[in-house]
Amino acid sequence: MTTHPEGIRWNLSSIYTGMDDHAIERDCAMVRSETAALRERFRGKIDQIFPSEMAVLLQKLETINQMMGKLGAYAFLLFAVDTADEEKSAFFQSMKELSSALSAELTFFDIEWANLDEARAAVHMQDSSLAQYHHFLRKSRIYRDHLLSEPEERVISRYSVVAGSAMNSLFSKVMSRMSFGADRLSQEELMSKLRDVSAAVRKQAQEDFTAGLREYGHILTHIYNTVISEKMIVDDLRSYPNWIRSMNLANELSDAAVENLVGSVVSRYDIPQRFYHLKRKILGVETLYDYDRYAPLDTVNRTYSWEYACAAVLDAFDTVSSAMGDIARTFFEKKWIDSVCRPGKRSGAFAHPVTPDAHPVIMTNFTGNFRDMETLAHELGHGIHQYLAHQQGYFGSSTPLVLAETASVFAEMVLFRSEYAKLSDNRQKLAALCAKIESIIATVFRQISMNRFEDAYHTTRREKGELGSADISQLWMRSQRDMFGDSVELTENYSIWWSYIPHFINAPGYVYSYAFGELLVLSLYSQYLQQDDKDAYMKRYMELLGKGGVVPPAEALTSLGVDITSPEFWNSGLGAIEELVNEAELLYKNL
Repeated sequence: MTTHPEGIRWNLSSIYTGMDDHAIERDCAMVRSETAALRERFRGKIDQIFPSEMAVLLQKLETINQMMGKLGAYAFLLFAVDTADEEKSAFFQSMKELSSALSAELTFFDIEWANLDEARAAVHMQDSSLAQYHHFLRKSRIYRDHLLSEPEERVISRYSVVAGSAMNSLFSKVMSRMSFGADRLSQEELMSKLRDVSAAVRKQAQEDFTAGLREYGHILTHIYNTVISEKMIVDDLRSYPNWIRSMNLANELSDAAVENLVGSVVSRYDIPQRFYHLKRKILGVETLYDYDRYAPLDTVNRTYSWEYACAAVLDAFDTVSSAMGDIARTFFEKKWIDSVCRPGKRSGAFAHPVTPDAHPVIMTNFTGNFRDMETLAHELGHGIHQYLAHQQGYFGSSTPLVLAETASVFAEMVLFRSEYAKLSDNRQKLAALCAKIESIIATVFRQISMNRFEDAYHTTRREKGELGSADISQLWMRSQRDMFGDSVELTENYSIWWSYIPHFINAPGYVYSYAFGELLVLSLYSQYLQQDDKDAYMKRYMELLGKGGVVPPAEALTSLGVDITSPEFWNSGLGAIEELVNEAELLYKNL
């Protein structure tokens, strides 16, 4: 396999050849006509149809949703790498409006099915001809207490494109157009400097990033408040008892299970505090500031070429599973990846499943540091998961968020262990191990601290009204100080760094899924290392990924011997993190 030394840009022509592709106009017309026909045939009749008719309904409903999903995904992908292009932005908006309009037309199914009495619903959920839709049907009914009347649902659906959805697009446009410092660097380029060996460079990067956020602070605060207010209103209309319930339902987890996860992590904030005290000693400084958290322990800035990153990731995957490596290789060979930083491209990284009749795609912003290589492995893990789950069809391929992070975090761990094994010098091993611990802390403890910030933000908003930037910053700093304790000195600049995090507005409540995935993977990877027949274990693991969303998370994980309801489950993952810190302390002591 050969790759371009500067990275790779994706080729989306297998989805559509461009915004002027005649297939787009054809598919738009088709989803409109199919939606109208489905509504005409089945609206008001869900309580009367037999399983054979339900099968027809669900097949047509799935086809409509898949086609609309493909149109929407293509428009989003074009926009994601060129947010400044007004034509692409307009195309993306038009697809959101079409999706909103059709969703409003189809909302009758959700309402009628959810309100169907238990006896008649059981007829469908026990019929073998509907087996592939059983989980979809069961999950659809868990929202029955939170659905409104059909006219109300239609209004909410139609207005969504000018509410939170519009704010998400505005956020992407604002952040992608921002440049920082004298060199006018992108967010990705600037944030990479927080991993520079020079404290002066790191401090300047923090100051430049803060200055940029402050310049747009009034806009970012307005975006955040609008999204949080919309969620408050919708949650109230739907009678959700708290701000997090809708996310927990989507993840098929009880509030108690999530509280157990959050509480377990918060109770072990001593782990990151202990690590950062260690890092302060290693760096030989009196105070570790927020901009020093990711300071490398190597004496030189280590950079990696795109060629090396691709080869390293694929070699690591091949080591644990040839199937895993082969699927990942397909992403490179067919150009399902876009890794090149460029003006207008949104920051961060993601893997998008698109639809089962197409293929997943990955977006990263590769700048050459080790974290970027880990991000590539992470997103390829998502991509592999999505690729395997496509066999379940459109409704069955959507994995609950808490399981969606399983493959990605596992892929990161596989890459780290592969690269770590190449090191023989104890100083390099300590540097690499500390970098991995920092990554895990960011995925577990930082995400839970952000969950605590979200909880405070949403709760305070509902109790006291809209919050100003200073009020939000106060909540942010409180949640961050709880985690860091006295191990890291948080500067005033850090107080507005909540404003650049997209998850808070793209998917409120989502962040605990990262901690869930990391702790789960630490358990799974430990199991993997203890297996006599590792190939058989990886086969079961790949089968788990292939289940997509056809079974609840707790049930899906039983095939690998995991019980997420066990009180010891989270503690075992947290104990694994503590063992890594123990290992780092021992390496430092020996040096």
